[in-house]
Parts: sequence; C-alpha cells; structure tokens
Amino acid sequence: MRKTINFNKGFIPCAILSCLIILTGVVGLFVKGINFGLDFKPGLIEEVRVAEPVANIVYNGSAKISLDMNAGQMDLVITGTGIENETKSFNFAVLSTVSQLAAELNKVADVHMTVTDGSYETTKLFLNSAVSNQLTNTPMYLYPAGTSTITTDDLRSALGDESVAIKQLGNGADASYQIRMAVSEGDAQNDLQTAVNEKLYSKFGKENVAIVKTDFIGAGMSKSTTRKSIFMFICVIVLIWVYAAIRFHWDFALGSVIALLHDTLIMFTFICWSGMEFSTTVLAAVLTIVGYSINATVVILDRIRYNLKMMPEAKNFDDILNRSLSDTLTRSILTTATTLFAVLALFIFTTGSIKDFSLAMIVGLISGIYSSIYISSAFISFSRRNWKAEYGVHHSLKNGPVSVVEE
Repeated sequence: MRKTINFNKGFIPCAILSCLIILTGVVGLFVKGINFGLDFKPGLIEEVRVAEPVANIVYNGSAKISLDMNAGQMDLVITGTGIENETKSFNFAVLSTVSQLAAELNKVADVHMTVTDGSYETTKLFLNSAVSNQLTNTPMYLYPAGTSTITTDDLRSALGDESVAIKQLGNGADASYQIRMAVSEGDAQNDLQTAVNEKLYSKFGKENVAIVKTDFIGAGMSKSTTRKSIFMFICVIVLIWVYAAIRFHWDFALGSVIALLHDTLIMFTFICWSGMEFSTTVLAAVLTIVGYSINATVVILDRIRYNLKMMPEAKNFDDILNRSLSDTLTRSILTTATTLFAVLALFIFTTGSIKDFSLAMIVGLISGIYSSIYISSAFISFSRRNWKAEYGVHHSLKNGPVSVVEE
C-alpha cells in the first residue's frame, strides 16, 4: 500500500499563494493590459505576392475595356463602341502560353500586350487586385505563380515593424504572404493600406508587387470575435460543471470549475506580465488546458468516490482526500510530464504563434497539476468539513454510488 501524503496541510498555504498570484494578474491587467493580437483588434489583412511580371497590357482606344481572368480563361468586356457589352474570351486550354495569349490579344483594336517571358503557362497567371480592372494606357501587369524568392523576413524588413504578423501561405516558389497589421486609434484603414503598400513598392519595386486579396477587420468584427470567445469559454465551463455534477456531486463539480478558473487566471496573469500576444492560437491553448485539467481532476474525484466506499473507518474527509491524492499522484505526474516533453519540443524548435501556443501550454500544464491537487481538493475539503462516514459521497445521504477508475 502506498504511503499516504498529508496534502491537506498545504491547502491553505497554496490557496493563499494562488490568490497572491492572481492578484498580481489583476494588477498587471491595469498596469500593462493584455496584448491582444490582430484577431481581437481592428486592422488590415492583405495577401501579397512578389514576382517579376511576365507581361503587361495597355489600351489606347476610346472605348472602355475591363479585363477579368480566372484559371481557365481571360475575358475582355468592351463597352462604348456601339456594341454594348461585347465580350471577347481567350481560352487558356487553347492559348496555353503567354506568347500565344499575346498574339491573340494584340488582334483586338488598340490593345497591346508586351511579353517578357512568353513560355510561361497562362493557367498560372494572376493579376494585382489592388489596381482597377479597366485597361488604360497605364500598364496592367500579369504575374507568374511559382517564381517567388522572398521570405517572411524580407517582408518584415521591408515593413520595418516587428509587430506586424506575417504568415506564409503555400510552399516554396508558390508561396504568397498574408500581412496582418492593427489599425491604431485615429488612423484610417485606407491610409494603413497605402502605407503598407508604399513600403513594399519601395523595397521590391511597384511593378513586382501583386496584391492578391485585401480585407479589413472592423471594430465591430473584432468585438464580435471577443464576445464569441467569452461566450465559448462560459459554455465550456458550464458544460463541465453539469457533467461533473451529474457524475459526482455538486461540490465536486464546483471544485472542478474553481480549479479550471484558477488555471485560466494563472495563464492570463502570465500573459499580462510576459507581454505575450493574445491571439486565437493562445486562446486555443487556454481551452486545451481547460480540457486537460478537468481530465486530471476527474481521475482524482473518481478515486475519492471509490475511497469513500472502501474506507469506512475514515474519521474525517481529509483522510480520504489524502489517500485518494496519494493514489493518483504518480499518474498525475507521469501524464503531465509526458505531455510537457512534447510541448517543450514545440517551444524549442518552433517560432511565431506555435511558440506562443507551446509557452502558454507549459504554464497551463504546471498550473493544471497544481490546481487538481491543491485547489479543487481544498474546496471540497472545506465544503465537507462537517462530513461523517455514514454520509458517503453525499453531505447527508448514505451510500452514494461507487465508481472505480483503473490506474
């Protein structure tokens, strides 16, 4: 039989320690605040590609011509020539190279396509979405996919702002890059986009930068994301309480929820004082810890319920708590340690948002094993301070149901 450790002697000191740590988190919230990421702030999301164009198109006529292009064909919609909405289509299955496309386009009156690399496949061409699709005497460039040679570091150097989030989409030469930047209070979103694009043009050349897609996250959307995150967290906590209350008893369930809230507050204390960016990735880490922590707590609660039946000689509830915590201690340590090894590997060998995720997980894992032993158990011990052996799992009813969890 395992030696019984008197965990109950640490309940009050650990409760005081946790309160002090959480209090520093409250102070940090007012002193430093939470460094919300772009998922929770209004800002700009822009996808860009940097590549040398393989061709450009100009139009010197009096009609209006708009150019639309997809993976299968290019359409020229011509208006103002007496024949309204005349459309000329150029099928890429037939015109498979840039040279073939140029030969056909140059047959259209006043349209001229200049080619720098005629061998490139037409199905891999794309346009700069930041410019109008109206053909004018200003060149409209056609860009090739699969020729990019820049990196995220090159983009960050061009923008000169470490707070900008840059994510690579795709691999190798086919990569495009998503730029995320928050809008400062009082700044206009269009001004931010112009400033970003001007920096890119200055670094790589205006004709070599293609804006694939631009989105703005408004203040309303960022607030909606925040509200949904809070609502999701509350739903998780309520569902966990309902599950634990049905499976065990209300005070067991409340002790579990208190432990989960404790872990969440500890993580937010760390986030405040470390200055870590709070993004949806870090939120995922918080919710992961909530699920992980309740698993460790449920194992302990099941052992408590089992020992309530198996220890009729117990004089007080703390004896059962100490026995149950001693029984499950090895399992709790080994489970946390093996998970911690994997998370440490992520922290050491990754960068960016994954590194933040792993760091938040490390803090949460340590807090989770601590709270499952000293926080939830402390509350249950307090709620059952007048417990008698004949009550069983309940406060006053005899012979509550027994369940065994195999270790």
